[in-house]
Amino acid sequence: MSNNNQYCPTNILVTGGAGFIGSNFVHYWLKEYPTNRVVVLDALTYAGNVENLKPAEGNPNFRFVHADILDYDNTVKLLREEKIDTIVHFAAESHVDRSITSPDAFIETNVKGTHELLKAAKTVWLDENPSMSHLFQHISTDEVYGTLKPNDPPFREDTPYAPNSPYAASKASSDFFVRSYQETYGLNTNISNCSNNYGPYQFPEKLIPLVISNILESKALPIYGDGQQIRDWLYVDDHARGIDLIIRKGKRGEPYNIGGINEWANIDIVNLVCDTVDKRLSESEKLKKQYPNAPVCLGKKARELITYVKDRLGHDHHYAIDPTKSNSELGYKPDESFVTGIDKTIKWYLDNEDWWRHIMSGEYQDWINQQYEK
Repeated sequence: MSNNNQYCPTNILVTGGAGFIGSNFVHYWLKEYPTNRVVVLDALTYAGNVENLKPAEGNPNFRFVHADILDYDNTVKLLREEKIDTIVHFAAESHVDRSITSPDAFIETNVKGTHELLKAAKTVWLDENPSMSHLFQHISTDEVYGTLKPNDPPFREDTPYAPNSPYAASKASSDFFVRSYQETYGLNTNISNCSNNYGPYQFPEKLIPLVISNILESKALPIYGDGQQIRDWLYVDDHARGIDLIIRKGKRGEPYNIGGINEWANIDIVNLVCDTVDKRLSESEKLKKQYPNAPVCLGKKARELITYVKDRLGHDHHYAIDPTKSNSELGYKPDESFVTGIDKTIKWYLDNEDWWRHIMSGEYQDWINQQYEK
């Protein structure tokens, strides 16, 4: 990565950097580029967890700022004082079920919040420092494309947007605002649309960590509908590498898909997680003592916990990303297979019981409220 034609960031602002994907990106970037300054801006809503950033504590090139992307004045101040040249924008409400029951928060954060961030970037980078090298890297999702029919090819960058949930609609809107700032004002931007991520630090309401934690407590494993919904799955570190390639080598104003080339039906994922957890516990007396309520410790199999529930509203049946453009233009390809990625993920959750129990108990958000007087 020494090509002189590549963009080389110096001071990066990571919004939503205390969330699942954002925190993994922060750890990746600090490891790969230890001389870069990394500033995290996060409002610490339900999915933001400052504990995700503990490995970065003490690093002189790391700073955490508790703030909201809706606060334009604060963002402008931060961009100025930290001399930020690159924004990597993860901050978003992202859970589809929550968007169905409470869509207002998704419009506020994902649409209005992104626009406030764009305005701040324009003020500092274009109005005040028009010759400054800069980049606004916007992290989107494959859900903006809608759903695939059985014989449809995977989503490409030129696939028309057709969002089917309030979450997807809010992300599509934010994508359009980013594009408009590139086209109208000349802000340097890129949009990346990724497939479903999994890995360490994922909030326990999501499918894979929920299944892991429920198995360990012998709780039901809820499966929507028939469980045949198909998703392309991407290990979170592979996503971070893809973003890195876009930042350094991507053509400005271009969208890029980052996919795992790894399609699985939900029920098959659950079965794989069940079997992998059973195997790990059956081979370890230490883990059996640590998780005595797990099915394998009771002479049962985790698959016996699978429970089918009514499908949710607006549930897209099939997503799949075509990463050909990222592969050919940037040299991107995922390193992890689903089996190796799931194995790493399960090991992380088994080794970090305090982390997920703390979140699931509700104690973490109570602590945040006290610490930051929200």
